[in-house]
Amino acid sequence: MSLGINILQAIGRYSQMLIKVKGLVASKRSKYQQIDIVDTEEFGRVLVLDGLVQSSEYDEHYYHESLVHPAMVLHPNPERVLVLGGGEGATLREVLKYRTVRRAVMVDIDEDVVQLSRQYLASWHRGAFDDKRAEAVIEDGKAYVERTTERFDVIIMDLTDPYGPEIARQLYTESFIRRLYSLLADDGVVSTQAGTSFFFPDEYRDLLESFRKVFRYVDEYSTWIPSFGYACNFIVASKVGSLAALSEEEIDRRLRERGVETRFINGRVLKALLAIPTYYKATQGTPR
Repeated sequence: MSLGINILQAIGRYSQMLIKVKGLVASKRSKYQQIDIVDTEEFGRVLVLDGLVQSSEYDEHYYHESLVHPAMVLHPNPERVLVLGGGEGATLREVLKYRTVRRAVMVDIDEDVVQLSRQYLASWHRGAFDDKRAEAVIEDGKAYVERTTERFDVIIMDLTDPYGPEIARQLYTESFIRRLYSLLADDGVVSTQAGTSFFFPDEYRDLLESFRKVFRYVDEYSTWIPSFGYACNFIVASKVGSLAALSEEEIDRRLRERGVETRFINGRVLKALLAIPTYYKATQGTPR
């Protein structure tokens, strides 16, 4: 990525968004990808991997709260949580807000992302890496999932897009989803970001169908992320229940009782996100 003046943020195969950069904070080529941390005019500090915005200071809570809290409130008592990816530490931060959580394991393949995030993205992780309940593992998420015998209440996939770099693509296959299912407790829940269904409808539909083949209950929703330039899709899959069955009041009650304070997600917002537009229903899940 050229960091002279602008970031050309790709939002589809043929579309880009221009983001004005004020300064370069850190830049490093790791074994897996190009890592850049920059300060921008409109989004504050931004983490960029291989030229693609991963999260920004001013809107990261839109993304991370949408990824974490629907799955965490759906589970009746989340104590053991696995995070795949999430090197910034913000997903881990949101998980650790729950007083029910006793153990949270974050697995990221790129040690350089974690180290640079610890140093330069303090407002993202807010000390989550140093929480006594947290364990950060530097390993390929696929390898970790294949070797571990530990069972989790909630698994959260905070990875690059399913149609993105090869580094994470194998973690979106049906066989991998089946392996996640086997690691979940009997009332387990898994959550993943799923890229953008508008620009990549076929890839999104394939991922959604893979989850539907494995899990009995699958919910989908999307959240507009300004620094991405598109609405990011999310999928939550459960062994025992659907988000649709939770009332607005029940969602707020669970957040409150578990000691969770949020900036974006609440019961009313989550119920609104779950509402499927007419055109989407008419095409039976095809995003256009």
